[in-house]
Amino acid sequence: MFSHVMIGTNDLDKAKSFYDNLLSTLEVRPARVDGHRIFYITKTGVFSVSKPINGEPATCANGGTIGFACSSPEQVEAWHAAGLAAGGKTCENPPGIRDGGAAGKMYLAYLRDLDGNKICAMHRMPN
Repeated sequence: MFSHVMIGTNDLDKAKSFYDNLLSTLEVRPARVDGHRIFYITKTGVFSVSKPINGEPATCANGGTIGFACSSPEQVEAWHAAGLAAGGKTCENPPGIRDGGAAGKMYLAYLRDLDGNKICAMHRMPN
């Protein structure tokens, strides 16, 4: 359904270092730099971080979350640990299983990146 997701940053170099470390746990290659933006290109879509084009400061979305698909609970844990090591801040509950009602059980972990964007790693548990 989605072709790409883009979020803002106020420091592209710090954002690149953070997301290079974080997304390496999902076997995503380091970002390509294109001027004021960085791109993580995969078979399933593109994740991008950009300095705002209008020159105003980047702000995080209130109520917004960007979710990254993981292949196992262990990959969720590795993602979370890498994010903390790269300067992210844990938020929500600790990593673990959540009952998503009709969506089923999921193993989730949440972080705030260096600019305050809320990000999530998710593995859908087998029924």
